[in-house]
Amino acid sequence: MAERAGVSKSLVSLVLRGSPHVSEHRRQAVLTAARELGYRPNAVARSLVEGRTHLVGALVADLHNPFYAEFLDGLQESLHGDGLRLLIGNSQWDPAFEDEAVEAFLELRVDGLVLLGIAPTSETLIEATSYTPTVVVGERDIELDSVDIVVDDDQLGARLAVDHLVEHGHRRIAHIEGARSSAARFRCEGYLVAMRRHALAPYIMVEHGDFSEEGGRRAAHALLSRDPRPTAIFAANDVVALGVLTAATEMGLSVPEDLSVVGYDNTHLSSVHHISLTTVDQPRRAMGRSAAALLSDRIGDPAKVARLRQVTPQLVVRRSTGPVPQGADNV
Repeated sequence: MAERAGVSKSLVSLVLRGSPHVSEHRRQAVLTAARELGYRPNAVARSLVEGRTHLVGALVADLHNPFYAEFLDGLQESLHGDGLRLLIGNSQWDPAFEDEAVEAFLELRVDGLVLLGIAPTSETLIEATSYTPTVVVGERDIELDSVDIVVDDDQLGARLAVDHLVEHGHRRIAHIEGARSSAARFRCEGYLVAMRRHALAPYIMVEHGDFSEEGGRRAAHALLSRDPRPTAIFAANDVVALGVLTAATEMGLSVPEDLSVVGYDNTHLSSVHHISLTTVDQPRRAMGRSAAALLSDRIGDPAKVARLRQVTPQLVVRRSTGPVPQGADNV
């Protein structure tokens, strides 16, 4: 390759390592020669020399949730700018899959880990965070000195949802709680605080769900079978809210004429015209960029004190919410 490019072997090595101490003219000569010869650098050999792989492993709780996919867009864009490549694993809310995916990442010698919707509670994950720079997104119940955290203000988001429904005259406002996690717990606590602040404690209704569409459908059926039934439902996320919309249709109810529905996350699904879901927006791409910045910083200095970055949610009003149905016994 050096002969083809008309340069020395040491200069070829500098170019392939991405050294900035090479003129653009010579860099292009080496890259052109590499393309013509079909050369691909040996990533394993390079990682042994540099002591880094430039890989980041992202473990996601549920890739079926559009929130996570949209977060990963922001994460990947920023990591790419830092010269890092992204590997993705899906745990499907299964601790065994979590451990298996992290073990695979560690075998590949990733430079860092991002745990999305997953708290490091198993021995495997806790051990991994002790020697691998790690950022956790969406979970805050973490007492590990070297793990950075990016979260949304879930309590505030829940209060925004309840306040909006109260402004429309709703009192029988129910909440479908998500899977066991700090995000689900904080959203439920925000709902409870807001209901009590509006003197609506007698109308509190909480049904357990699991962050899935089917879980939302089942929980909504249970809530809407009550007498009197709720006139509004605040769902733990947009996917759960889709299940609520399905249940309302199955029970012959119109949204928002008979039932108002609020989701959480403001995923792309919520803005689809025939869904038009009122929801609480988490700035997903901004959270991804923040996680990437924290991780790159920690890779450079693993001894930093753990940091927490909290983003502020906003309510996005669409057509799934409206006034209390006429004739509803809402007192």
